[in-house]
Amino acid sequence: MNNTLFTNQMMGYDRSNTMFTPDGRIIQVEYAKKTVEHGSTAIGIVCKDGVLIVIDNRNGNNLLVSDFTEKIMQIDEHIGTAISGLISDGRVLIEKSQLKAQMHRVTYDTKIDVKSITEHICKEKQLFTQFGGLRPFGVSVMIAGIDNKPRLFVTEPMGSFFEYRAAVFGEGEDKIKDKLAKSISKKLSVEKGLSLCIKLIRNFVGKEFNIDRINGFYIKTDKPIFIKFNEKEIKNAS
Repeated sequence: MNNTLFTNQMMGYDRSNTMFTPDGRIIQVEYAKKTVEHGSTAIGIVCKDGVLIVIDNRNGNNLLVSDFTEKIMQIDEHIGTAISGLISDGRVLIEKSQLKAQMHRVTYDTKIDVKSITEHICKEKQLFTQFGGLRPFGVSVMIAGIDNKPRLFVTEPMGSFFEYRAAVFGEGEDKIKDKLAKSISKKLSVEKGLSLCIKLIRNFVGKEFNIDRINGFYIKTDKPIFIKFNEKEIKNAS
């Protein structure tokens, strides 16, 4: 086959979010995953007494107000999220999820379950891989909450999702994942989980690590309320 013709064909797959390559890939979705791989590192752990997510809320511009680079968001009183990738894409998905949770409360007078919120986010993501003129969401969303028990989900840019005992995404995912798998335990408390997350991020970041970069939240089983870790808790855990 002529090399120029082959290149032109591959560029066609490259530019479409609705066309499969001959080997069954959607290139635009893979580009979206690359965006997440260069995003902020987030670690989530299901603990014996709750669930937590910790994120390296790095900020390369010291002039920015940190609240406007926030990557931790609350969906409902018992559900929180962390995003990695394009923050603007993440905000759109989270705002729609917040509305979904509110409508569920008004309609059924009960809290929405964590899996339903996860499915709602993934349906929105998957929709953007089916129609021309759209692009996949360049963001992964880690969702933590309590449905009688702690639950942790991770959504992918293509709209798939999985439930985990512990998970990591963003920069350094492959390096941190193996160490996380060796360190987690069913006996781990939220407090010990925070220390573990900070340790893993510190080891990956190295000399550039600064405790002020760490942000996160937890939700405990006995009191399923979204609570952010405060500065004192983070410093004591480090």
